[in-house]
Amino acid sequence: MARNRTYNRRNMLIVVTIVIGITFGLLIRLGYLMILKSEDYAARAQALHERERAIKAERGSIFDRNGVEIATNKPVCTISVIHAQIKDPERVIEVLTKELGLSEERVRKRVEKRSSIERIKSNVDKEIADKIREYDLDGVMVDEDYKRYYPYDSLASKVIGFTGSDNQGIIGLEVKYDEFLKGIDGTILTLTTAYGVEIENAAEDRIEPQPGNDLYISLDVNIQRYAEQAALKVKQAKNAKSVKLIVMNPQNGEIYAMVNVPEFSLNDPYTLIDEIKAQYEGETLSEEKLNELLNGMWRNACISDTYEPGSAFKIVTATAALEEGVVKLTDPFFCPGYKKVEDRIIRCHKVGGHGSQNFVDGIKNSCNPVFMEIGARVGVEKMYMYYKKLGLFQKTGVDLPGEANSIMHKMDNIGAVELATMSFGQSFQITPLQLMTAASAIVNGGTLVTPHLGVEIRTPDGTRVQALDYNTSSGRVSKETSETMKMLLEAVVSDGTGKRAYLPGFKVGGKTATSEKLPRRTGKYISSFIGFAPADNPQVMALILIDEPTGIYYGGTIAAPVVSELFDNILPYMGVEASYTEEEIAKYNIGTFQMPDFIGKTKKEVKDLLKVYDFGELYPLGEGEIVIEQFPLPGETIEKDSDIILYYN
Repeated sequence: MARNRTYNRRNMLIVVTIVIGITFGLLIRLGYLMILKSEDYAARAQALHERERAIKAERGSIFDRNGVEIATNKPVCTISVIHAQIKDPERVIEVLTKELGLSEERVRKRVEKRSSIERIKSNVDKEIADKIREYDLDGVMVDEDYKRYYPYDSLASKVIGFTGSDNQGIIGLEVKYDEFLKGIDGTILTLTTAYGVEIENAAEDRIEPQPGNDLYISLDVNIQRYAEQAALKVKQAKNAKSVKLIVMNPQNGEIYAMVNVPEFSLNDPYTLIDEIKAQYEGETLSEEKLNELLNGMWRNACISDTYEPGSAFKIVTATAALEEGVVKLTDPFFCPGYKKVEDRIIRCHKVGGHGSQNFVDGIKNSCNPVFMEIGARVGVEKMYMYYKKLGLFQKTGVDLPGEANSIMHKMDNIGAVELATMSFGQSFQITPLQLMTAASAIVNGGTLVTPHLGVEIRTPDGTRVQALDYNTSSGRVSKETSETMKMLLEAVVSDGTGKRAYLPGFKVGGKTATSEKLPRRTGKYISSFIGFAPADNPQVMALILIDEPTGIYYGGTIAAPVVSELFDNILPYMGVEASYTEEEIAKYNIGTFQMPDFIGKTKKEVKDLLKVYDFGELYPLGEGEIVIEQFPLPGETIEKDSDIILYYN
C-alpha cells in the first residue's frame, strides 16, 4: 500500500513538472512574441488589413534643343473595382459598360471576379472618370494616372518613340532613356476588415510618387519640320516607296533631324497608316501579320536598314587614296566607258565614257573607272584599314535602339573584282548613319564622332542631373586630306554631278549616288545625295535616300535638289549668313531694296511703279481701284524678286 502511494506521488510529480515546464516554455515564448517580435507581428497583422494601390509617377518630358516640349503627359484615370465592397453589382456593370464603352461580358467578368482589386480600364479621359465618380458607386475606384501625349503627333515618330499602357517606353528615345524618364510610383495604403471591406474614416498612408526627369535632345523641331516637308514632297513627286533624311552637325555628331517618311501617329501608334492599310484593303489580318506590319511601320530605317551606298562611298575611297599618297589631283586617267577587271567588264554610268581627265575631273564626274583604278592602287589591306578608322566595321553608337551594323566581305575573300566594285560603293552594305559618321570625320578635320540625340537630363524644375557625353576619336584622317576633300566635294556641287545642290551665297559640298538594289536588273534604285555646308567650315550635313523612285532616278537629278532646298531653309535659321560673289549677284539678281508705299495708289500708278522695282509675283486682292493695304509693309527691307500682295477697295 505504501509502495503504491510512493509510486502515485512520483507520477504526479512528473506530471506537475512537465506541466510547469510547458507553462514556463509557453511564458517564455509568449514573452518573446509580445516583446521581441511585437513589431514584426504588428506589421504582419496590419498587412492583412491593408490594401495597396499604386499612384502613377508622372513621366519626364522630352524637349528639343530650343526647349520645345515634344513629349509630355495628359492627365487620365484608371478605373478599378474591389469585389468585397460592391453592394449593387448589376448597377456597377451597367454604369461601367455605358461610360467606358466596353462590352457587358467583359465588365461582368471583372466585377464578379473575387480578387482584392481588379482593373477595368486604364487611360480613361478625366472627363469620363469624373462622370463615373458622380455615380458614387460602392466598390468602384477612380485613381489618377497619366497618359503620354505628343503635341506634334507624327513628328520624328520613329526617333522619339512611344510608351505602352504601363507608361514604359516601347521604341525610340522613350525606351532608350526610360530609366531617367519613368519616375518612381507612389502608393496609397487603406485599412480593411477581415472581409476586405475598407474601414470608413480610417487614416490613409500615402507615399507620394517621384516624377521622372526630363530629357533634352539635339533634335530641332523646326529643322525636323523642314526636313519632313522636303522628304514628303519628293516622295510624292517620285511616287517613291520611302524617303530617309538625316541632318547632323558633323563637328560633334548632334542630330538635328532624322526623317523616315511615311511617319506614324505617336498618339495612335497601334493603328496602321493609310499607306499600309491600302495594301491590305478587304483582308482580315491575323494577329501575327498585324504585329509584323506594326513593327515595320515603327522601324527606324536610318539606323536599322543597310544598303549599298553607291557613288557616295567614293568619298571614302578618295580619302584613302589621298592619305596613302597613291593619287595626286593632277594624275591623268582615261575612261572609255568601262574597265576590264580580270574576266569582268565593269561599266561607267556614262556609256560613252568620260575620256581623258585628271583626278579632280574624275570625282566631279563620279567616274567608276577612275575609282576602280585608285582602289586598286590602295589595295585591300589599306582600304580595310581606312574602313576601320572611319568606323565602318562597327555600329555608330547612336543613342537609339535597333541599330544595325555593316555587312562586309571577309578580307580573305576579296579579289580584284570585289575590290573594284567596293571602290565605288557596291558589293557591301552599310547604314545611312554609318556613311554620315565616316563622311563627318573626313570633312571635320579627321575626328570620328558619335552621332547622338541626347544632350542632358534635368529635373522637372530645370536642375541639371547629368550632361550626356559621347566618345570622339581624333586623327582618323589628316588635316591636309580633310581640306583637300572639302575642296573636291565643293567642286562636285559647283561644277559636277551635284550641281543641282548648288545654293547661291553658300558654299555647299557633297556627293551624288544612284545605287541599284539587289537583285540586279530589277529596275529598282536608291537615289541619294550627301551634302554639307559651309564647305570650308561644315556646320551641317544632310543625307537623303529616295527608295525606288519612279521615272528619273539619278541622285544628282532628284536627290541633290532636296538637300539644296533644305539648306536654303535651315542655314539662315541656324545663323549661317549668305555671302554672294559678284558673279552670283549678277546671275541671280541678288540684292535688297526698300519696299515702296503703294497705299492710296490707283491700279495705273501701281503698274508704273512696278516697272521701277525688281519684284517677283504680284497678288492683287479685292475688286476696287485704290490700294488700301499691302504686304510687305512700306519701308521694309526686302529681297529682290520678292512677291507682294496688294489689297484694293
